[in-house]
Amino acid sequence: MTMRLHRRLSPLALAEINWFIIVVMTLIACLGFAMMVSAGGGALSPWAWPQIVRFVLAFALMIALALTPMRLLMDYAYVFYFLCLAVLLVVDVIGHTGMGAKRWLTLGGLNLQPSEFMKLALILALARYFHQLRPEDIRRFVFLIPPVLLIMLPAVLILREPNLGTTTILVLVGAVMCFLAGVQWRYFLGVALAAAAAAPVAWHFMHGYQRRRVLTFLDPQADPLGAGYNILQSMIAIGSGGFFGKGYLQGSQSQLNFLPEKHTDFIFTMLAEEFGFLGGMALLILYMLLLGAAMMVGLKSRSTFGAMLASGVSALIFMHILINCAMVMGALPVVGVPLPLMSYGGSIMVSTVLAVGLLLNAYTYRDQLPVRMNPRL
Repeated sequence: MTMRLHRRLSPLALAEINWFIIVVMTLIACLGFAMMVSAGGGALSPWAWPQIVRFVLAFALMIALALTPMRLLMDYAYVFYFLCLAVLLVVDVIGHTGMGAKRWLTLGGLNLQPSEFMKLALILALARYFHQLRPEDIRRFVFLIPPVLLIMLPAVLILREPNLGTTTILVLVGAVMCFLAGVQWRYFLGVALAAAAAAPVAWHFMHGYQRRRVLTFLDPQADPLGAGYNILQSMIAIGSGGFFGKGYLQGSQSQLNFLPEKHTDFIFTMLAEEFGFLGGMALLILYMLLLGAAMMVGLKSRSTFGAMLASGVSALIFMHILINCAMVMGALPVVGVPLPLMSYGGSIMVSTVLAVGLLLNAYTYRDQLPVRMNPRL
């Protein structure tokens, strides 16, 4: 046992890491840095340089996480979950308020968004829970109560911030993991019907700005200089990029500051304006390569824990990409979901790189913890 652990933690273990995933991730991040330089008018400050520093620091943590024994991740999965849940409670009480929402904790001059790390905690906790169940247990309703609570407790706290985008992703990732674990269709159908029935009640309790986002999604032209301004400018910028784009640093909507939040939520819009359809497709192909490699990790893992880790990370990254790209093109309401490895932000950058670290861990230890596999994994 000691010899095996030493072999796993030795420098030779670096050769077992999936470097293809790392290369694709780094290419996407570098493209994001380039777009932040463009957003800063051709300068590294104020956005590109801090993001590069965060990526480098997170990269070191990612390698350490990739080489951490999987058994250790299992042992501390619930500890990390409840720690993140406690931090969310702290945010609810003394969190820093910005842009009308209480989502951040200020630590040493740094603003930390705990909800981003709660996503990782949920993936770990659900992977640990389903790992210990037998196939027949998953079909019993009583065993579905713990994962539902694991999902809903942080979802309620994040919704109170309010942060509808992160709440939506958290619930969707949890639902995907439950489905892949073998939860029966009828439960998802029941939840969907209940959600549809509760929609009028949810509308009543939504904040004013959230209602305006939904109404703007239905008719952006109703308030072109107000609630509809962001999405209209985004669609104008994407359309003006054409097939080849206007060229790096040449985007009119972004460089003349017509495009809001160009370095965060609408960074894909800026990419499409400057590099056109080809640039947007190139980024999506890189994301497809990353997601394809992630799904292969899940298929190759001999343990349910590793397969669920890979599935959860895949779902997390996919949901971010889907919602952000649909949002900036007017196919979904604007809900403030960043684009992984591209959008500016310390918490989203670090949490995404650490999520890739979990994926790499599942690959590095794919031959360990041989247990039963669920039919959908």
